[in-house]
Amino acid sequence: MAEAKQGDTVKVHYTGKLEDGTVFDTSTEREPLQFTIGQGQIIPGFEEAVVGMSEGESKTTQIPSDNAYGPHRGEMIVEVDRSQFPPNLDPEVGQQLQIRQPDGQAIVVTVTDLSDESATLDANHPLAGKDLTFDIELVQVV
Repeated sequence: MAEAKQGDTVKVHYTGKLEDGTVFDTSTEREPLQFTIGQGQIIPGFEEAVVGMSEGESKTTQIPSDNAYGPHRGEMIVEVDRSQFPPNLDPEVGQQLQIRQPDGQAIVVTVTDLSDESATLDANHPLAGKDLTFDIELVQVV
């Protein structure tokens, strides 16, 4: 049976959970996730967990935030004047928006606070700073 190694393209089913057991994502109701190990397509800790697994094998792995989406960084939180929003946009707390940076690159931010004059936007990944647990099943080494 094939064992997953660097450079292999693999298909896996997974369920990702927070420390309190809340499921934040799962592939069980859809096609398995396909990626190539070592190409940085997914978080490092997930890639590392798949290396050495055999087809059909399942395991549960804990991935600390530093090996997942990184730490939650305060410098990625900004307060902007609401006048900078398009007039037809009425932002809500929890809403995700795509904004264009001065260099032209688009990033996703989450509205975390609102006042009459300003909005607080967080550009951290929603899972930044969180330790994650994944149940992983290696379906196939392609």
